[in-house]
Amino acid sequence: MAHYITVATTLRFVVLFCISLVSCFARLQTFKHPAKADGSLSLLVVGDWGRRGFYNQSKVALQMGRTGEKLDIDFVISTGDNFYDDGLEGVNDPAFEQSFTNIYTGKYLQKQWYTVLGNHDYRGDAVAQLSPELQKIDSRWVCLRSFILNAEIADFFFVDTTPFVDDYFVDPDHTYDWRDVLPRSRYLATLLKDLGAALRESTATWKIVVGHHAIRSCGHHGDTQELIEQLLPLLRANNVDLYMNGHDHCLEHITSLDDSIQYLTSGAGSKAWRGDVKNYNREALKFFYDGQGFMSLQLTRTDGELVFYDVFGKVLHTWKVSKDHHSAI
Repeated sequence: MAHYITVATTLRFVVLFCISLVSCFARLQTFKHPAKADGSLSLLVVGDWGRRGFYNQSKVALQMGRTGEKLDIDFVISTGDNFYDDGLEGVNDPAFEQSFTNIYTGKYLQKQWYTVLGNHDYRGDAVAQLSPELQKIDSRWVCLRSFILNAEIADFFFVDTTPFVDDYFVDPDHTYDWRDVLPRSRYLATLLKDLGAALRESTATWKIVVGHHAIRSCGHHGDTQELIEQLLPLLRANNVDLYMNGHDHCLEHITSLDDSIQYLTSGAGSKAWRGDVKNYNREALKFFYDGQGFMSLQLTRTDGELVFYDVFGKVLHTWKVSKDHHSAI
C-alpha cells in the first residue's frame, strides 16, 4: 500500500479541507463531497462488518476494492455496527485499526468513509467513534450521530436510528452508551425536526437517507416499527428516493407499493445469517440474499443504478431507475 499512500493522503486532506468548509441545513452538520467532473457519482455501501477480518470480512473488503476500482468510486458509506460485538472501548482501542484500517486496504477504498452508529456500537464507547482523534489514526473515518453529505447531485441524510428503538432502553442483557442522547424524547424530537427541515430545504436531484436499522426488511429483525411510525412519514412527505440500512446481515431490495421509495439493506459486510428470512409481500420484495456482500450505487442527474455483489464479487442483483421518466428497470 506504500506506493500510493502519499497520493491517498493528499486526496484525503483535500476532502477534509472541504469538510471544514461546512454549511448547515437547520442544525445538522453538512459535509461537502464533490461529484466527478461530468457530474456523476459512484459509491459503495457496506454494513455490519467490524470483526477483525473474520467471517469473510477480509474477502468482502477485497472485492470492494476491486469493484471500487472498476467504478472509480468517490466514497464509501457504512450503515453501522462498525465494531463487534460491543463497539470500541475508547479512541485507543486496537479494534479500530484491526477491523478497519488493516482490512480495507485496497487503493480505491482509500476514500472518505461516511459512517453511522449501529446498536452494537452503542454497547461500547459510542462517543469514541465520533471523536476526531480517530481521524488522526485513519483520516478516512467520518462518523457523526446524524449529519448530511452534500455530493452535488445527491444529498445523503445520515440518521442515528438506534435511539428510536424501544427495546434497547429496557434490555437487561446489555448496557448502552446513551451519553448526549438522554433525555430521549427531546433528542428524537430535535432530530426529527432538524431532519424534516433539511429534507424540505434540499434541492438535490437525489434524496437518500441512511440509517442502521431497516424500515422494511424480510431478514432476521424485520421491519422497525418505530421508524415506520416516526421516520417514514418524513421520507414520504419529502420525496426521498432511497433508504439504505444495515442491521439485518443480508442484502435486500424492497420497493414501496405506496410511493417511490426503495428500501436497500446492505448489512452483509462480515457475519451473515443463512436461511433467516421472513415471509414478505412478493410484489414488494425485489431481491434477498442471505450471504456476505456489499452494494454499489451510481448516479447521474437523470439515471441511477444499484448493484448487489456477493463475497466473490459476483453481481447478484441490478436495478436501474430513470429520473426523467420515473421508471424502473
